[in-house]
Amino acid sequence: MATHAVIVTGGKQYLVKPGDTLKVEKLLAEPKASMSFEPLLVIDGTTAKVGTPKVAGAKVETTIVAHGLGKKIYVETYKSKTRKHRKIGHRQQYTAIKIEKIVG
Repeated sequence: MATHAVIVTGGKQYLVKPGDTLKVEKLLAEPKASMSFEPLLVIDGTTAKVGTPKVAGAKVETTIVAHGLGKKIYVETYKSKTRKHRKIGHRQQYTAIKIEKIVG
């Protein structure tokens, strides 16, 4: 049983271990559904398997916990001399996933 793995989702890489819960870019799946990712790297205590680009036969099994919106971020533009300004808010959608086990 592997202890750590590196997965890619939403264009970002995450170092995960069993039992972790993390927020990733929104995935198109229902809550309580299971999903699996093919890892780029698997660390098994003392040895590491590096994929080209993915490790053959390895997978990370996850469960989708919930969907949500992140913290609101404000963006403000301002033009000096004309007193023109604009304030915009944005909340990024995310999916919370729980890492069940790493096989490989």
